[in-house]
Amino acid sequence: MNRLLILGTAIAALFAAPAFAQAPTTILNASYDVARELFAAENEAFVKQHPGVTVDQSHAGTSKQARSIVEGLEADVVTFNQVTDVNFLVKQGFVSEDWQKDFANDASPFYSFPSFLVRAGNPKNIKDWSDLARDDVHAVFPNPKTSGNARYTYLAAYAWANEAYNGDTEKIEAYITKIFDNVPVFDTGGRAATTTFVEREIGDVLITFEAETRGIVKQYGADKVEGVTPSVSLLAEFPVAIVDKVADKRGSRELAKSYLDFLYTEEGQRIAAEFGHRVQNEKVAAEFKDKFPEIRLVNVDDVFGGWDKIQEEHFTSGGTLDKLYGSR
Repeated sequence: MNRLLILGTAIAALFAAPAFAQAPTTILNASYDVARELFAAENEAFVKQHPGVTVDQSHAGTSKQARSIVEGLEADVVTFNQVTDVNFLVKQGFVSEDWQKDFANDASPFYSFPSFLVRAGNPKNIKDWSDLARDDVHAVFPNPKTSGNARYTYLAAYAWANEAYNGDTEKIEAYITKIFDNVPVFDTGGRAATTTFVEREIGDVLITFEAETRGIVKQYGADKVEGVTPSVSLLAEFPVAIVDKVADKRGSRELAKSYLDFLYTEEGQRIAAEFGHRVQNEKVAAEFKDKFPEIRLVNVDDVFGGWDKIQEEHFTSGGTLDKLYGSR
């Protein structure tokens, strides 16, 4: 009788075990605004290798995404376009301080840079950053206060001006202010800016990541828009990280890591390259070399002294961006 009682108690306890005792098969990836098609393809390929797994997506400007996670969005991983937004999550206790050591290339599986998209035939003859300050050129890009995409545009333009004006702060800031004055509408994210330029036909040039310009030409046709590669631009790394606070709570760390690891595999890298991103894998990069024009890229460390300094001088409240952007 005692043995039966013990056995019955054990069985009852087994069936009463909480659901979270088993690792989840679903994770959420919070990503940047213009990466919808890229991660739809990456997710499909990943799930084929992991039957029964689901990867859900959330897309918005990465600064907005980071704030949403702090406010309760339970994203297991982030695939952002700006290091500062991951570091924001670090300061809020959601991501570990050494997150860039968790994956190769400082946790950046692929990269791009701010580039131009113009009307077919390039009627305004827009070739480089200097053209964005012309009176007859209206540039379209999202609000740099809400979009990592736009912050890269701001930094790339600033880096070009820094060279062009030999570090003369007054001339650099006058140039940036002129570009801001020439923007007809500031959307909150990169995809909305694309819609403004391509579908609403507002503006003369869209500034966004090269990967996005290539995708737009493919989608809408070279008879409507064409890409222009400037003489120099700013290296835009796309950082990835496990959201430790969420993954540990949900028990999803193993699945989250497998997902981010997949982005570094040949298959994951090839998908990224097909969607216009420049990749870290040497074999895949060689396969796509002829499809990407050469460009001189500068980085935030050399031009600005690193992301921490950028945050302190440019993006903090009352910083250079606030000063130049004003009340727009």
